[in-house]
This record gives sequence, C-alpha cells and structure tokens, in this order.
Amino acid sequence: MKVCLLDGRHRTPEAIYDRLAGELDLPPHFGRNLDALWDVLTAEVEGPVRIVWRLDPELRAELGAFATALLALFEAVSREREDLSFTLITDP
Repeated sequence: MKVCLLDGRHRTPEAIYDRLAGELDLPPHFGRNLDALWDVLTAEVEGPVRIVWRLDPELRAELGAFATALLALFEAVSREREDLSFTLITDP
C-alpha cells in the first residue's frame, strides 16, 4: 500500500505536490496542478493508496482556497476509487 502523510511541513502547494509525487510515485508528466492531480490519482496511480492530511487551522488559513479545493479533490477521488482512502485530521 502506498501511503502519503501531509502535515505542517508541507505549507505550500509546491511542497504538497512534491510530497505527493514522491510518496505516490506520480508519473514524470504530472502537471503539478489540481486537474493533473485528479487525472493521475483517478487513472494512473496503482492502489491501494492511503492519503492522510493533518490540517490545522493555521495551515488551512495559509493555503486558503487551495486547501479547500485540494480537500474536495481528495474526498472526490476517495469516492471514485475503492482502493484509495483519504483521512483528514484536524487539530484544534
């Protein structure tokens, strides 16, 4: 099983894409945007896959709209694929 843990060390979209690419063996042609992430997660990454995101309020505020969009993407992909799970951990 491929597992990717995102946490407070990943404070920019670039850092998040780097972590996902490294831990999930995303293909070299991955375009490092949300549309490209959807494409590779739904069609190119072999499962099973587990993504865990520790998202505290400060990090969520820093990432702004990107955090909201990425959260929605992870949730949608986990509904799309039976072999991909997503867990959100929020700290007060």
